Amino acid sequence: MMNLSKSSNPVLKEKAFSRDYTIQSDVMTVNGTVNKTALMLLLVIAGAVFTWNKFFDAGATTIEGGLAAVGPWLAIGGIGGFITVLVTVFRPQSSGISAPIYAVFEGMFLGGISAIFEAQYSNIVLRAVMLTLAVFMVMLFLYRSGIIKVTQKFMLGVVAATAGIALVYFVSFIAGMFGAEMSFLYGNSNLSIGISLVVVAIAALNLVLDFSFIERAAESGAPKYMEWYGAFGLMVTLIWLYLEILRLLSKLASRD
Repeated sequence: MMNLSKSSNPVLKEKAFSRDYTIQSDVMTVNGTVNKTALMLLLVIAGAVFTWNKFFDAGATTIEGGLAAVGPWLAIGGIGGFITVLVTVFRPQSSGISAPIYAVFEGMFLGGISAIFEAQYSNIVLRAVMLTLAVFMVMLFLYRSGIIKVTQKFMLGVVAATAGIALVYFVSFIAGMFGAEMSFLYGNSNLSIGISLVVVAIAALNLVLDFSFIERAAESGAPKYMEWYGAFGLMVTLIWLYLEILRLLSKLASRD
């Protein structure tokens, strides 16, 4: 088997693909993974519409009022999404069940978060969705055309950059628990906007690694259930990309 270990997406690791699958009669295909990714996207949208409507149907006159209406659903979506991530990562064989459930939970979470941003900045969600889709299509074109080649150095660079971002976010979370504010991450200064641009770029490059990883897994003869696992990993990156673009647009909008 070819080496599939280099992906900065934490759910797409060599361990999930490391068995000898040459005897499998029903194997993973790229088209199958694409179809399951599309289904997961529809489930995310369905979950998002639910909490989005909860927010705006509450009739609250303030963001705090809308947040109170969707707060429990945000918690359910966030906690449920985290649990299903763990289940899927540690038991890929169950991804045919856990991945769609993850999509619904994550959709509920995203719908609530998106509604909060939309209440502050009109039409920001539509712009974030369109930009996310545009970035996805551009990165897919760059990968398929060979303009971006997934070399060992490229993979290591993206992995290192992603790990660095995760470390910064973790430190920021810990600092926030002690009341320390890291305005360079969450403010609307030039530095903060520049950091967001870098993070969006790294998230976009992760899409290229995911494309490569899924393609190589299919070529290696991974079992059919890994289509769900591959779709799950791609959705994790897409959701991250969307949230980072949403944050970037909110920083820009707050300067107006």
